[in-house]
Amino acid sequence: MLNMNRKLAKLAEEGKAIRTGIVGAGQMGRGMITQMVLMKGMTPAIVADINVESAVNAFKYAGVDDSDIKIVNTLAEANRWIEAGKYVATENIDLVSHADLVQCAIDATGIPDVGAKVATDAMNNKKHCVMLNVETDVVIGPYLKRLADQNGVIYTGSAGDEPGAVMELYDFATAIGMEVKVMGKGKNNKLDYECNPDTVMEEAIRRKMNPKMLCSFKDGTKTMVEMTAMSNATGLIPDVIGGHGVQGTVKDLPDLYRLKSEGGILNRHGVVEYVNGIAPGVFVVVSNQNEEIAYQWRYHSMGPGPLWVLYRPYHLCNLETPLSVAKAVIDNEATIVPKGDLVSECITVAKKDLKAGETIDGIGGYTTHGSIATKQESDAKGYVPYGLVNKNARMLKDAKKGQLITLDMIELDTSTLIYKLRQEQDKIFAK
Repeated sequence: MLNMNRKLAKLAEEGKAIRTGIVGAGQMGRGMITQMVLMKGMTPAIVADINVESAVNAFKYAGVDDSDIKIVNTLAEANRWIEAGKYVATENIDLVSHADLVQCAIDATGIPDVGAKVATDAMNNKKHCVMLNVETDVVIGPYLKRLADQNGVIYTGSAGDEPGAVMELYDFATAIGMEVKVMGKGKNNKLDYECNPDTVMEEAIRRKMNPKMLCSFKDGTKTMVEMTAMSNATGLIPDVIGGHGVQGTVKDLPDLYRLKSEGGILNRHGVVEYVNGIAPGVFVVVSNQNEEIAYQWRYHSMGPGPLWVLYRPYHLCNLETPLSVAKAVIDNEATIVPKGDLVSECITVAKKDLKAGETIDGIGGYTTHGSIATKQESDAKGYVPYGLVNKNARMLKDAKKGQLITLDMIELDTSTLIYKLRQEQDKIFAK
């Protein structure tokens, strides 16, 4: 994001600001809204949440005076107060995509079907869309990118979230002529496939988190979703279903990520992975066959090679999201976006034994968790895209704990927008 500080400062000097609309004022949205209030050249003009007090409190955390916060229910009210420079809070998510002065909509809900609505509504109303909702992107990202192109706007994932953060390393490495062998992230929480919102409730309360969000971190779903987004943006694929998930430090990675024939763990290079032990960072493992370049990397204390690691020891997630907004509005560029059709799929795994006739749930719930497979393998074996699973899904066949669920085993909720858009996406890329 070179020079973005100066570009935003210039807007502020000119008396201008990028007006954003944000859906979701939970932990992710709250921090983003607070950060945005404190920035130059940008403002969270309107925030929508099913609990309007969450939106109001997000403004208050940033020090906004009560008199500058307006709770509205209609588009006319929203337009009037945004034009007057006030901060608008609402329960109506439709106002975000329809408000006249909003230039970019941001989804921070983490709910796949909500993300589908926010993105399509925004872009059909000629507004850019930043998705702090990777769960939606890994299901219908290619469709949303195509819709953005048709409407002359930008659709993008978020800076700061692991896929966006590591994409910066990937772009840097490939720009200077290095080959990316592995792209990945650290795992933040100890893996617990059996956890559910009840088992993590105490920790969630202590950390001021939604228990379903924390559960999706601990059961590995969030990591699988993020690896899928990395894959779809670059063409790199998982080496094995679910990844290897090794334990190690940054210094260990060049040896660990050698091919098996060379004493490492990988069947091939050009893969996405995660590591237990280097959180909260992201990394790429790179190589170059040129002897002079190898000498230069050794000279710069990057290790003996032939593999080297570029590591970023932090990702600030929601606090960096405004930079993707600025990149979209000012530079007309995305931070991270699918290259074309899906390359990988986040697939569905039984978290416990499931019975035919049982209603199950999706992300951060009691009955399933996510994994990653190549789209090719997923299609061939009929694995269920995880973002299509919700509380209305019903098992048609029994499944054992740890079993990959296939489409013939489940009755999905076909009434959702994301399901319908996924059907459209599959038709588009089948041509």
